[in-house]
Amino acid sequence: MKPDRKIPFLAGLSRRGLREWMSSEGQPGYRGEQVADWIFGRGVIQPEQMTNLPASLRLLLQARFHAPGSSVAEVSSSEDGTEKLLIELFDGESVEMVLIPSEERQTFCLSTQVGCPVQCRFCASGRDGLVRNLSAGEIIEEFLLGSERAGRRPDNLVFMGIGEGLLNYNELVKALVLLSSPDEFGMSPRRITVSTSGYVPGILKFAELEREFNLAISLHAPDDATRSKLIPPPFCYPVAEIMAAADRYRELAGRMVTLEYTLLKGVNDSIPTARKLAALARSHHAKVNLIPYNATDTEFQRPERRVIEAFARTVEEEGAHVTVRVERGAESTAACGQLRRQEG
Repeated sequence: MKPDRKIPFLAGLSRRGLREWMSSEGQPGYRGEQVADWIFGRGVIQPEQMTNLPASLRLLLQARFHAPGSSVAEVSSSEDGTEKLLIELFDGESVEMVLIPSEERQTFCLSTQVGCPVQCRFCASGRDGLVRNLSAGEIIEEFLLGSERAGRRPDNLVFMGIGEGLLNYNELVKALVLLSSPDEFGMSPRRITVSTSGYVPGILKFAELEREFNLAISLHAPDDATRSKLIPPPFCYPVAEIMAAADRYRELAGRMVTLEYTLLKGVNDSIPTARKLAALARSHHAKVNLIPYNATDTEFQRPERRVIEAFARTVEEEGAHVTVRVERGAESTAACGQLRRQEG
């Protein structure tokens, strides 16, 4: 029997949505508040665990919703404490998410799609193309499964896992609203980062929210000729259009954009390229985050440490704010660009 894709996810409903659903079923509104307190307060989405609900209502919730529809199928750990969770979805598909602990904070890296349509040539996540979008409820279930595994909720969320979130715009925004609303999970938008491959229509639409979410743009090259070698059409937008959209986002959301830049040996790691990148970041008031390439069985290679350091130093000397991402989780293929859909 094929899974029913029309069944909604309990985790995808807001507090108001839960009250309205209860009313539509002839239940008192306070039952919706009780369910909301279980989900948003305690992270519980299994109706059988909601002990203050009547047994008949728990059975009704189980019958009408995926609650949950996802589960952790496998955990891969690295010596640095990073954990990659393979999450099996209701239809047998799967995605990966990463828990990244440090002394000061816990960060979750979440996925938004099964596969990825952009198919950047150095990234494993899009190797098989797009299978389907995740629903808002599935994204929230990722968040809750990660919280259960970590024993706490994250300090920071980054949507840098599998998928181009802005190509799953409606469901991503529903999840973001649930995550950041004071009536639901109550995370600060400033603690949530959405990454994009540079999908210009999505950036402009995201800007119209006028919310203080962080935006990270995977630029990877300061010029169109180099970038076209890394990101295939139709998603390889001109750098000038991307930066104009970044300016619009900074204007409306009030947040400085980060330019993510994967360093690839002999492709985009030269000193003249570093100067171009610095000039671009400086003129658009953006930050630069350098990511030394993580192996994904492609033709690309990571530059030598001295080349990475010289590139970073040049960007800084040219007047741009730059950081080099600390590598986490590579030994369990949980590092940037290594996540991928698992095939049975």
